[in-house]
Amino acid sequence: MINKIGVLGAGQMGNGIAHVFAQYGYSVVLFDIAAPQLEKALATIKSNLERQAKKGTIAESLVAETMGRISSTQNLADLADVDFAVEAATESEALKLEIFRKLDEAVKPSAFLASNTSSIPITKIASVTKRPEKVIGMHFMNPVPLMKLVEVIRGHATSDETFAVTSELVAKLEKEQAVSQDYPGFIVNRILMPMINEAAFALYEGIATAEDIDKGMKLGTNQPMGPLTLADFIGLDTCLAIMNVLYDGFKDPKYRPCPLLVKMVNAGYMGRKSGRGFYNY
Repeated sequence: MINKIGVLGAGQMGNGIAHVFAQYGYSVVLFDIAAPQLEKALATIKSNLERQAKKGTIAESLVAETMGRISSTQNLADLADVDFAVEAATESEALKLEIFRKLDEAVKPSAFLASNTSSIPITKIASVTKRPEKVIGMHFMNPVPLMKLVEVIRGHATSDETFAVTSELVAKLEKEQAVSQDYPGFIVNRILMPMINEAAFALYEGIATAEDIDKGMKLGTNQPMGPLTLADFIGLDTCLAIMNVLYDGFKDPKYRPCPLLVKMVNAGYMGRKSGRGFYNY
């Protein structure tokens, strides 16, 4: 029985994951190494809940109830009794492997461990733990409270029990799951990131302006936002990291990151979060 959830990482994805679990009645422990990040996350969750209440999508009383279910900590030992933990740290393989080594030691033996990674192999993450059968990919989409999809990724050793428990959690959060095998990029980013990368190549090669590339895809294929706007929203550093995972994982030149994307990340143009990417904010 899953009652208590640990969420590791209080950034954009982590606060969204903590938000939905708490909203649906789970007790949540939100962990981050940085106190200001935890404060910011709690303020963001409260603000997003208030927005939901204002729109009438949740009851006003649910704001305080949900916030009351979330505790924050900078001490991994406070996750000792969670039943299920979701890691939502930066998309860095070295960082995630280090977190899972420590998390495996910190939580009780019966706990299940999930990663919100958007591209890093679950099998590799699971291999640094003593419970690879209890490790799974649970890739939420951004923004978590609004997006209906959760990609569920089975590692090589993931047990049927772990998969069943994770599927049940997805259903309890009133989300839909898409099940992927454990290959680089899984489903969504295997298809989405090459499109974003190709849009960057179209700009790099002078085929069209950023505005016209986005307009073409938005109005021509009915996407809610163009690929370059979406890249800025995701973060150009994250897009580049995922392209590198695809390129390294498949050794196929079709996944070669666009040189313009590489140059922009090197220049510190990360998109919306840095104030500048393909567009200025």
